[in-house]
Amino acid sequence: MSTLIVIDQPPYGTWVGREALDMAFSLAAFDQPVSLFFTGTGVNWLRKNQNTNEIEQKSVEKNLSAAPIFGVSSIYADASACAQYGLTQEDMLAGVAMIRNSTELLHQHTLTTFAG
Repeated sequence: MSTLIVIDQPPYGTWVGREALDMAFSLAAFDQPVSLFFTGTGVNWLRKNQNTNEIEQKSVEKNLSAAPIFGVSSIYADASACAQYGLTQEDMLAGVAMIRNSTELLHQHTLTTFAG
């Protein structure tokens, strides 16, 4: 069964999301099937063209775009959270699948969450 890592934390201001991404990359590096699911404020990870100059941090966009290279199977976004934060499919990185009902997705995976 594939592991689903849920990221519900914003991309900046906490290290929880980056640790979750590192965990996904580590699992994938050892040929463990893994997918990412972004919900809540976590959907902001998926926003294209992030400008982080004012907060003096590197953009998470490059890290996240490397997910397929590392072997992450799929990247999902909670559609209702995307609507709440004004994200459309065009605003997000390529390859993200919008999920309207996460219940089925959650039942198809072993669930791993990272709480902040």
